[in-house]
Amino acid sequence: MHFTLKIYTLGCKVSQYESEAILEEGLRRGFFPAGEDAPCDVCIINTCTVTAEGDRKCRQTIRRAKKESPNAKILVCGCYSQVSPEEIAAIDGVDYVCGSAEKLRVIDRALDLLRGEDVSKIEIAPLDGAAYEQMRISHAPRTRAYVKIEDGCDNRCTYCKIPDARGSVRSRSIAETLKEVRTLAEGGVREVVLTGIEVASFGIDTGESLADLILAVNELPGISRIRLSSLEPTLILRGDFLEKIKSAEKLCPHFHLSMQSGCSRTLAAMRRKYNAEMAMRALSALRAAIPGAMFTTDFIVGFPGESEEDFEETLAFAKAARFLDVHVFPYSRRAGTPAAEMPNQVDEAEKHRRVQVLISACADTTNKILAEVVQSGKPLDVLFEQTDGAYWSGHTPSYIEVRVKSAQDLHGVTAAVVPSAVENQSVIGKCIAK
Repeated sequence: MHFTLKIYTLGCKVSQYESEAILEEGLRRGFFPAGEDAPCDVCIINTCTVTAEGDRKCRQTIRRAKKESPNAKILVCGCYSQVSPEEIAAIDGVDYVCGSAEKLRVIDRALDLLRGEDVSKIEIAPLDGAAYEQMRISHAPRTRAYVKIEDGCDNRCTYCKIPDARGSVRSRSIAETLKEVRTLAEGGVREVVLTGIEVASFGIDTGESLADLILAVNELPGISRIRLSSLEPTLILRGDFLEKIKSAEKLCPHFHLSMQSGCSRTLAAMRRKYNAEMAMRALSALRAAIPGAMFTTDFIVGFPGESEEDFEETLAFAKAARFLDVHVFPYSRRAGTPAAEMPNQVDEAEKHRRVQVLISACADTTNKILAEVVQSGKPLDVLFEQTDGAYWSGHTPSYIEVRVKSAQDLHGVTAAVVPSAVENQSVIGKCIAK
């Protein structure tokens, strides 16, 4: 009998990678992928707990999965289930709950449930002393693939539950990472994004280094682009990191800095390891080492005690840094974190006002950067990834989104594009005929 499997993913790029790995493990073990709108025999929900809204969406997704597939076995894994397993187990229809360690075990338990065997409803593996869980993917739906190189975080920022949900830093070996990237390249992947919960901490537990990993991937045939999912500013200013990576010609000149705030007082309250001045020095150092580098980031606004003057500092920092794109989040109060107990919690309405102000200012910066790209008239090197039926879209090495009208199949094609206009924070252009 053929059983079908569907996976719902919430959260970060690491979770997306892990869901792909779980799906591939399920297919290797005999499952068949369910159609997008079809009911299935097994639903796996991979959860996130970064914000209270994330928790709510996880609960909503679990209920939706049961509604769409009323006869399915419902298994839940991930960060939310690691920190609140009983809460999830109490949701009607949930058959099994595990956490963020030993995630591949959900396939074993799914098969046990389908065979009618008794299964403990909650099975949370301890994170203390946990080893890196060896997962792998062999293909990706697009020309870009996320490759997980690290798990866990030791930072203990005052607002964050992720160390409780993910445990301490565990790094994958460079050798194991290269095996997976080779397989992906053989399957048609042209761009890899090295991702983790705290990528800057890669190797602190194994003695290997992120710079050496980048240089090793740079030597692999088939891969034409390497990206990093995020970096903390302190890594950029540390040792010979910049000196090493600037020789990797496949490393894209695009870096996502994990900022959270542009105000030194707020960064200290968040217990981040850098201040605004250090972060700006890191940006300048990267721009000097890698000409044409573009930057994206995340900001949290409305952190407890953040005054209007503090917010204005973040706003000024964002404008001066000239980020290509910015994700802005209102501070989310998480029970059990130090920030949840801090005085001077910011009013929700004020938080959302600040979000909109910062988003608007950063959108203006994005449009100015893109207008400069169009004005230069220089052809852009674009790796095309997907189509909406009318336009093919892809990204330059510096992560500028480019769209062109074409009836040809451009999936996986790298082409030169002459930019002509800016529309919806992307560049419209025309491919240069070969």
